[in-house]
Amino acid sequence: MRFLLHVLLSSCLGLSVLFTASAATAASEPAPPSPQLRMSLYMQMESLYGIPWNYLAAIDQYERSIKKKKPKTQPPSGRVTDITIPPSLWSGSFNPEEDDTDEASIGFFDGIGVDGSSDGKADQTDDLDVLTTITKFLSRYGFSHEDFRIGLWKYYKRDRAVQTIDQFARVYAKYQTLDFDRHAFPIPKRYEYSYNDTWGQARGWGGRRIHEGTDIFADYSTPVLSTSYGVIEMLGWNRYGGWRIGFRDMNNVYHYYAHLSSFRKGLKIGDIVEPGQVIGYVGSSGYGKPGTSGKFPPHLHYGMYKDTGNNEWSFDPYPYLKRWERLQK
Repeated sequence: MRFLLHVLLSSCLGLSVLFTASAATAASEPAPPSPQLRMSLYMQMESLYGIPWNYLAAIDQYERSIKKKKPKTQPPSGRVTDITIPPSLWSGSFNPEEDDTDEASIGFFDGIGVDGSSDGKADQTDDLDVLTTITKFLSRYGFSHEDFRIGLWKYYKRDRAVQTIDQFARVYAKYQTLDFDRHAFPIPKRYEYSYNDTWGQARGWGGRRIHEGTDIFADYSTPVLSTSYGVIEMLGWNRYGGWRIGFRDMNNVYHYYAHLSSFRKGLKIGDIVEPGQVIGYVGSSGYGKPGTSGKFPPHLHYGMYKDTGNNEWSFDPYPYLKRWERLQK
């Protein structure tokens, strides 16, 4: 028992040292939160409470991805993680003090906030307290993969959030890293292609609508590459897009590939993809029933959609394509 207490206290003290160093660095020269520090926090939570680190990393990344404004330096109050627990859930919905830090008072009002740093306060702005709180909340439902999904639904009450976080967790587990900044242009550089910024232009087939993407013209059967790390969410026929593929990346952006001639053999929904991996081939499918093709020149329609936590909206992929194209050259 004494040994266990010693291990727990050592872990907390070790994290306190890390936070002190982080705060000192931030005060002298603001910098983005260190991936190594975040990983250390996730691993500490796993060792203390048994929730796999990749689940916590996935929740943190989901929360980071739905923030309306990305902080250029440290998160608010020197935070390292971006998990934000609603005050009504933290302190209790009937608690008159939204920023209550007294565990006894929080418990009285059925709040979930706990003191994870052993400083006597259950602080909503303390990373250790927040991570401990979300970890203990999830552990109520068990430690299996399905238990994790149930806990996520109880917390977010949104199927899209559960699916995205689950996908993030799978990618983290496969690659064992927090670094997914690498990208690729969707057409290999040895093939000829051309494109302009066509996002927002009018489209008439099937009713008036705008063009939610960029058309990249290339010959039939030109390989099409994954632009990012992600998980395949959609694969099949759409009367507008023909044979199409959709995958969600690690920034919660949905990448949409349409008018393909075919998919890479064996590719299926749920597969993890990475930048530069062949996922399909250029065609001219769409604008009709399954198999319709040839109503327009062969090209790849490439679209990007951002999940905001409440809905999903299209944005112009052209600047990203230009950037990835320059990196490819």
